[in-house]
Amino acid sequence: MAKPSFEKLYGEREWEPIRNCPGRYALRGVDRRMSVESIVGPAIQVSEHKSSAAKDTVLVAMLEGGGIISYRRSDGSFLHTLNDEEGLKRKLKQLGIDAEVDRER
Repeated sequence: MAKPSFEKLYGEREWEPIRNCPGRYALRGVDRRMSVESIVGPAIQVSEHKSSAAKDTVLVAMLEGGGIISYRRSDGSFLHTLNDEEGLKRKLKQLGIDAEVDRER
């Protein structure tokens, strides 16, 4: 089964551009408790990471043409971001997460 694409997910929900972050979009208009899996589907591997550059747990799901980076807050809510290839690479590097390792999942 093919991975969902950046374009498909971008068209399915309301994404707002993140200011000063080209290629990155924050999900709007949904329940903040919605899981990453409910966005990408159960067949997509979601990896979990701790980063000294983020106060929250970082969840990553790789897509065709980009990926989802979500932050799970201590209260159980999420902030979901959709990222094109360049935005994803840039943010994962900033977070210190190896994108190549995640790409294999």
